[in-house]
Amino acid sequence: MKRIYSLIQEWKEKNLLLPIWMEDRKIRLVDQHLLPLEYEVYTLSEVSALAQAIRSMAIRGSGAIGTAGAYGMLLAASNANGDKNKVIAAAKELKGTRPTAINLMKTVDELLKATEQVSGNDLEAVMEEKVCDILERQLSYEMRLGEFGAECIEDGDTILTHCHSGALAGSGYGGRALSVIRKAFEQGKKIHVYTSETRPYLQGARITAYELEKFGIPHTLITDGMSGYLMRLGKIQKVVVGSDRVAGNGDLINKVGTYMHALAAKENGIPFYAATSSHTIDFELEQGMDIKVEFRPEREVTHLRGHLITVPGTHALYPSFDVTPNELIAGIITEYGVIRPEYKINLHHINSEEEVMICH
Repeated sequence: MKRIYSLIQEWKEKNLLLPIWMEDRKIRLVDQHLLPLEYEVYTLSEVSALAQAIRSMAIRGSGAIGTAGAYGMLLAASNANGDKNKVIAAAKELKGTRPTAINLMKTVDELLKATEQVSGNDLEAVMEEKVCDILERQLSYEMRLGEFGAECIEDGDTILTHCHSGALAGSGYGGRALSVIRKAFEQGKKIHVYTSETRPYLQGARITAYELEKFGIPHTLITDGMSGYLMRLGKIQKVVVGSDRVAGNGDLINKVGTYMHALAAKENGIPFYAATSSHTIDFELEQGMDIKVEFRPEREVTHLRGHLITVPGTHALYPSFDVTPNELIAGIITEYGVIRPEYKINLHHINSEEEVMICH
């Protein structure tokens, strides 16, 4: 696995915040449950262990999950001894972990297709080459969409972001939303970030704040319900969030709570942007409300770090995502540019890989 180890070494030397990588034919994975108080790296030697890490959200975020799918397929090929049926079984297991996140599905399917005509003896070598291509492509997405999105940020802006759409949710630079914010900061723009805490897993409080601190970007933590009032006070000029999926009409499927922020932004005349990659746009999904949103166990709401935080026996509901209708979105930031309405028409420029209009 010479090429993939060379890539990983190069990225570590560039101080990327890698959520997952490979060493010695095993997967290394940062347990995001423990951040920011602990930084623990797990070693996984079986795809079943990786699938459990994805299901439990030890690794999460659309870009990181897609990357995990790539590494999982390479691990499967490495363990298969040329048996493609084992790789096919691994693909099915990986795709069954987080059904709403299309990046994982597309990545695994792309790798499966690449091995259709491959003989067993060549399986690992072919998989490694294809996985490296995907990893390089994912990182380039982050860099390019960061450049385009930074054009939407003005010097002096205070930006609200929700949940965690950063390096550890992507390929190591800034994921989706934080690629935009990080690039704007690197350009010398004096910005400030409000990060909402994001119940029930507190990704905004634990991981977004952790990354902003590492990047040196000024930030303030708020609870999820504060954003509307802060907008009304004039303390927020832009909203930039990530995406788990974008429908063909531009509806956004993202961490639950995103819709509330978008409504408040619309009411207060504040531009609301979704940062994504073309890989996360689902042209087969006609509109966002057609999706079956993942509902996670109620214990994730009633407990925090294993401790009950409500009355025993209380029931809870946790839709992991919600749907923000396209009319609330000022622009969808991609590696090809910032797509503007009419989304049902303009998103399809991506299929022909055209550079689309940016923010000016």
